[in-house]
Amino acid sequence: MFNIAKSEKLIALIEVLVFAALAFGLKKVMDPIFWRFAGPVSLISTLVLLSVYMRFRGLHWSEMGLIPLPGIRAKLMVIPKAFLVFLAFVAVVAPILLISKVLGLTFMTEMPAGIEERWGDIEGSLPHYLLWMGIVWTSAAFGEEMFFRGFLITRLQTAFKGLPLAAILSVVLPALFFGYGHVYYQGLRGFIMTGAIALAFGTMFLVFKRNLWPIILLHGVIDSLGMTARYMNWDM
Repeated sequence: MFNIAKSEKLIALIEVLVFAALAFGLKKVMDPIFWRFAGPVSLISTLVLLSVYMRFRGLHWSEMGLIPLPGIRAKLMVIPKAFLVFLAFVAVVAPILLISKVLGLTFMTEMPAGIEERWGDIEGSLPHYLLWMGIVWTSAAFGEEMFFRGFLITRLQTAFKGLPLAAILSVVLPALFFGYGHVYYQGLRGFIMTGAIALAFGTMFLVFKRNLWPIILLHGVIDSLGMTARYMNWDM
């Protein structure tokens, strides 16, 4: 039994390393071709391959956050839980912005140039807006949460089972991956902000006992508001 448990931990760790390397490797390859869409396309491609692998291994996405929501009550409960995720989001973002302003860290308070380069075409353009809204709900809301929270945290919990601070490590490491995944167009600011948000989302994922639905909902809503603000040219 000891050997079986040890083997499962090793397999889980290898899975994390392989699929994380695959996601970032695919993005690196796609960057010179269409850098704006390299992240979403590489992530979706990784999730497709991961889903095939999981089926071969007898693993299911329901074990990694996409839990069944039987009945109306279970579905409606996603909304108040999403609000709790929002409070966790505010709890990490607000102090970072406040401290950055107090310390005069301009790189944290100014919008990175890469954001305008990537999404500048959205303003006033309905086709671009609809395209990015589709990406928001597929690659970002579902894709990022399934991979960075659902898969990585769940498998790292298995890999680190029995170790001190296993739960913390399982949340922190994917948060670092998530932050790094936003560096290419948001720079150091993106690494810090998205990494901190990932810590909040990952923590709530465990608080909700591996329920991704509230986090998916909030992620999609926040990104949708951001895209809508850019389309409408609202001050952000």
